[in-house]
Amino acid sequence: MADDAAVLRRTETGELSELNALNPYLQGLYEPVARETTALELTVIGEIPKDLHGAFVRNGPNPAHVPAGLHHWFDGDGMVHGVYFENGKAEYRNRYVWTSDYRAEQKGLEIGAGGVMLPSARARADSGRGDLVYKDTANTDLVFHNGSLMALWYISGKPVRVDARTLESMGNEDFGGALPRHVSAHGKVDPKTGEFCFFDYSLYEPWMTFGVVDAQNNLTNFQKVDLPGPRLPHDMGLTENYIILHDLPVVFTEAGLRNSMWQIKVADQPARFGVVPKNGKGDQVRWFETDTCYIYHVANAWEDGDEVVMTACMMTPNGYPPNPAYGPYASMVNVLALNAVPVEWRMNMVTGEVKKRQLDDRIGEFPVVNLEFTGRKTNWSYHVEMSKQELQRFAGLIKYDLRTGAAQTHRFADGVGGSEPAFAPRIGAVDEDDGYVIAFTTDEATGRSEVQILAAKDFEAGPIARVLLPARVPAGFHGTWAPGDRISA
Repeated sequence: MADDAAVLRRTETGELSELNALNPYLQGLYEPVARETTALELTVIGEIPKDLHGAFVRNGPNPAHVPAGLHHWFDGDGMVHGVYFENGKAEYRNRYVWTSDYRAEQKGLEIGAGGVMLPSARARADSGRGDLVYKDTANTDLVFHNGSLMALWYISGKPVRVDARTLESMGNEDFGGALPRHVSAHGKVDPKTGEFCFFDYSLYEPWMTFGVVDAQNNLTNFQKVDLPGPRLPHDMGLTENYIILHDLPVVFTEAGLRNSMWQIKVADQPARFGVVPKNGKGDQVRWFETDTCYIYHVANAWEDGDEVVMTACMMTPNGYPPNPAYGPYASMVNVLALNAVPVEWRMNMVTGEVKKRQLDDRIGEFPVVNLEFTGRKTNWSYHVEMSKQELQRFAGLIKYDLRTGAAQTHRFADGVGGSEPAFAPRIGAVDEDDGYVIAFTTDEATGRSEVQILAAKDFEAGPIARVLLPARVPAGFHGTWAPGDRISA
């Protein structure tokens, strides 16, 4: 457990450096919290449904020490916030993710790597990190597999197993010593087979990999896929039989490659989706070219006759020039201003044709579905509604009908920021949308956080329950739902 004084809030102490006083992602909704908290008795406005059983968990950056030098939002140590529901009651916990780098720094050791605004460890002959080129934070994603969670880092790191009930770290996961390299964020679990399907990529070499881990935690497939050059994919798709890899035109600049710096550009080249049998070989990838674009997050993918279908949020220009008021953080703020719309791509495995259909023009991101339908046709997807401003802020939730693009909305109160939601099927659910949509929210003015629970079938009616939390939950990244009857004791 981190020392309570390890993180000092700027509003209380003024101890951020002059440099980081310009960094908006260390202040306001994004300020780290100083304590790990356990609360077993929570105040509820409304009533928690008794058929809601499991853990709603979310990962995000929470630096364990006050940053002194340049600090990117992605650099913070991973911290998981979770609410466990059972019999109409709720418990709250938050815990740091104990990566190897977190453990070393807690002991005062030099880890040989910094954050993404600094030269990577690749530039240091003495770093001793091999292909781990930045500080490994496991702060990006959470995947529920084999009875527990895995915390994952999107620039590819070592998965950390986390107990879904207590949120205590259980150690690095290497699948019985069989993992050849790393695991990126945004792997998927096939709900029918229990297989965890993942990808990984090299920052500086022209290849990526994909792999499959079975329900008993055995690595059953791991393959290398050659690429025309180094790529920076963020997500993947999964269907019943295929993995969909992304070769997208956001790449390192020549100076970034030369100096081992995270400096990126949009290249003049098409986007490509690589469809490969999930238990196939790397040279079996079939590539489909489409318009130049970048995709951070996939909602779902499935097979429909001869077509492989993928729905995702496609980035569009945000219209904001870099703001010099943020000093050295102007570029970071600009890149983080997500401006994406929901799009469906259909890849015909017979003809090679790609069809693209934009579902809506409103700005949203962080899509989630009922995970029991991962890799199978889904009718519904839940997204966060992005505020139209420079900072990455979630103003509400959008429920999409993926067949028509029709949308329903739930907006948070003024001054309140939300989080990526999760869909929780109710006990005894009879169809895809039979359950609840759950999200953390935080009031920026008061620092008060809560969990809102919405009935999925009555989405615009607002929360049926609000669970008030004893600690502030900073804005963060991705979460998931862990069904109560599948959480390992």
